[in-house]
Amino acid sequence: MAKKSNDWKKRDGVVYSTSDEFEFQTPSSEEEETLAPNQQHLKVMLDKKARAGKKVTLVEGFIGNEVELAILGKLLKNKCGVGGSAKDGEILIQGDHRDKVVEILQAEGYKAKKAGG
Repeated sequence: MAKKSNDWKKRDGVVYSTSDEFEFQTPSSEEEETLAPNQQHLKVMLDKKARAGKKVTLVEGFIGNEVELAILGKLLKNKCGVGGSAKDGEILIQGDHRDKVVEILQAEGYKAKKAGG
């Protein structure tokens, strides 16, 4: 008996096809290439919307994959000594650490500037 392939589990959205010539094509999941630090234009701002009045330092404008974003987020959290998160191209650092974050990013070779008020 032939082994059953488990690639049918990856066929999200296709229920049934009556065509004999139908071949399901899996979407190619291309990750975004991470730009070099000197090509990144990052904005560092203070945000407190929808956070019960708590302030967070928001770094946005990162172009690259989630792994590189997480590495940069971890570096910033360690250097500032606080918590935070990194997802969807944004890094959140708990508290108002704009000046320190800009200094760290510039020391790492990123083009970073303060934005907002």
